Amino acid sequence: MKQQFLPYQKRWLDDKSPIKIWEKSRRIGATYVQSYEDVYDCLSGKVPAVWFSSADESAAREYILYCEHWAKKFKTALELVGDKTYDDKKGLKTYVLEFASGPRITALSSNPKGFRSKGGKVVLDEFAHHEDQEALYRAAKPSTTWGYPLRILSTHNGVNCRFYKQVEAIKAGKQTGWKLHSTPIQLAVDEGLYDAIAGHKTTQAVRQEWLDQLRKDCFDEETWLQEYCCIPINEADSFLTYEMLADCEAEGLLRPLSECTGDLFLGADIGRRKDLTCFFILEKIGSRLFTRAIIVLEKTPYSIQRQILYDILRHPRFRRACIDATGIGNQLAEEAAEAFGKNRVEAVMFTGKVKEDLAFGLRTSIEDKQLLIPPDFALREDFHSVRRITTVAGNIRFDVSRADTDGHADRFWAAALARQAADDDGGQLPEVHSRKPDLGSPLLRGYW
Repeated sequence: MKQQFLPYQKRWLDDKSPIKIWEKSRRIGATYVQSYEDVYDCLSGKVPAVWFSSADESAAREYILYCEHWAKKFKTALELVGDKTYDDKKGLKTYVLEFASGPRITALSSNPKGFRSKGGKVVLDEFAHHEDQEALYRAAKPSTTWGYPLRILSTHNGVNCRFYKQVEAIKAGKQTGWKLHSTPIQLAVDEGLYDAIAGHKTTQAVRQEWLDQLRKDCFDEETWLQEYCCIPINEADSFLTYEMLADCEAEGLLRPLSECTGDLFLGADIGRRKDLTCFFILEKIGSRLFTRAIIVLEKTPYSIQRQILYDILRHPRFRRACIDATGIGNQLAEEAAEAFGKNRVEAVMFTGKVKEDLAFGLRTSIEDKQLLIPPDFALREDFHSVRRITTVAGNIRFDVSRADTDGHADRFWAAALARQAADDDGGQLPEVHSRKPDLGSPLLRGYW
């Protein structure tokens, strides 16, 4: 029967380690193959009982159905004892399969008390998503004291949980005797998952297209990384959290600049080959800033970038621009300042202190909901990718957390520069005042 499993499932079955952990993608058949191992261990006399716990009751029922399937494949006599309530107050249930030879498989809901006074093999499914992992582990681990196996399977759920700490301990070589298996969705697809879903052999192009659509359907990068890619997310490290960004998102913001009647402000982050160029345009109405245009250019010649930039700077409602003049943006920023005036175009050199001021200025505007942005996936992920890091020397540095964004937080920095342009009074048109003439001056006699 093992022949029907995919390579990553076979590796899990072939591993006879006393304790093994599986960080995995969702829906790759991990619980399915685990149920096979559990039924086999019961029928071969290796364990007197299996105690299985998942994050919710429906998962426990699904696991029992898998076990029934394998028991029938092995053509063994069994009895479905059914569900029993073991905590009337909370309505917590167990689901039990009992084999004619004596062993039984019990699927518990996630209450740690279910493992007390139990002995046998322990399986903790979707461990990172249990309400109290610490209590569950303390209750479950002693059940294996007489040499029975422990199996832990889960997708990730951030970095502030026991599952993440256990995985990292194994990777660092601090947890000897434990075996780690890692199966992100990409590896599962490479080893036949999508072929099994499609029911036939597919091409690499078709498989990649399916992965691309799956990622797109996730809506946000956090879901894709944690639920499918075995990459935990530390939201606490995000300089701008998803919640903060959602609070300042609004539909219908983007529009042609010809329709704008308020003052316009531009932030420009310049790139050429590796990084993107981003022109971020804000309209100021009252005390609030509304995103009106986000122009993203990839590998675009400077001559075209200059033409687009100058068209914006010529707009009758344009007031001020801040352009990143660090590195390759220096010439474009300098030429624009000469052409349109240094009081209207500021070339900004990105030092550590300048980036800190820009980043915190943008965050304050977002926290205060003074800056509104469109609900755009690429924009949201770009903003969310920025992490604030404090160095050993106590300096603050801003880095991008993931290499799979389509730029280097270019939209974030362009927006920060645009906000700075709008906040700087230096962009206002100068006002000229004169005092009354001194009519008593000899030089003015005959002229007044």
